[in-house]
Parts: sequence; C-alpha cells; structure tokens
Amino acid sequence: MRPNMKKITLITGGQRSGKSQKAEELALSLSETPVYLATAHIWDEEFRQRVVAHQQRRGPQWTNIEEEQKLSRHDVTGRVVVIDCVTLWLTNLLYNNSEASETQEVSEVLQTAKAEFDRFTAQDATFIFVTNEIGSGGVSTNALQRRFTDLQGWMNQYIAAKADEVILMVSGIPLNIKH
Repeated sequence: MRPNMKKITLITGGQRSGKSQKAEELALSLSETPVYLATAHIWDEEFRQRVVAHQQRRGPQWTNIEEEQKLSRHDVTGRVVVIDCVTLWLTNLLYNNSEASETQEVSEVLQTAKAEFDRFTAQDATFIFVTNEIGSGGVSTNALQRRFTDLQGWMNQYIAAKADEVILMVSGIPLNIKH
C-alpha cells in the first residue's frame, strides 16, 4: 500500500459518453489490480446484457463487488476503486422502499447519500466515481423524475466539491474541469 493514497475523482457526462471506459482506463493506469464496485440493480434482460458487456470489457485483474446501497460496508483501504455509478446508487436509495419513494423527501435521501459517501470515502483509497448529468436536458413533466433530477444534481455537486479531480466526458472526449 502506498502511504496516503486518498484521492477522489468524479467522472460525469451524458449517457454513452465514455464515462465508464474512462474510469476503467484511469483505474488501470493507477493499479494492476483495481476494484470495480457496481451499484446496478438488474431490472430486465436488456439491462442484464449491458452489465455483461461491462464485465466482459474488464479483465481478470479486477476485483468485482456488487453493492446497491451500503458502499461503506466494503473495505477498500489501499486500493483503487471505480464506483459505477452514482445515478444507479441514488436510484436504489430512493427506491429502497417503493412506498417511501412517492412521499420521501429528496432532502432525506440526499442526507443519507451524503453520509454514506462520507463514510465510504473516509478510507485511505483512490476513488473514481462515475455519474450522469441527467439535468442537462429539459424539465420533465413527471414529478418523480424532477425530484430525482434534483437529487442527482445536488449529489453530483456534493461529490464534485469533495473531489480532487472532475472529468466531464463529451462524445468520448475527456474534459478536465477540476484538477
């Protein structure tokens, strides 16, 4: 383990902008044996195929962890870890209780997410978070979607403020916006 390897990188952008691939390349440039912490919940067959494609792209040098909510239950001290992705993680936190998702305040979920992020990133590790810029489009006519867009935007701001580096992916091109 390298002394004091703590670093947080946030990679953001639109869907299919190259975020995950960039995160994986960065992790492999920092470690021969990185960790991939997948937050996805498999909803349907099409999504399962997306997950399989991601897994096939990674080689055997990766340690794969699947965790939908409690990131901090995993000890990644001394490791380089890709967390893919914040958007799916927040979805899991919001839908933890389907009845609560309709009435639960965004501020409650945001506070839960911030506290879990802080517990997880208190470890001496290199963290590479992947997230989506879902608020870049128009305003949704769906109230739940507007609430989720707010939640995502506020959490992205929180992570970006704590990050040492922020990369915006546009059409496969990385733009360093904080370093």
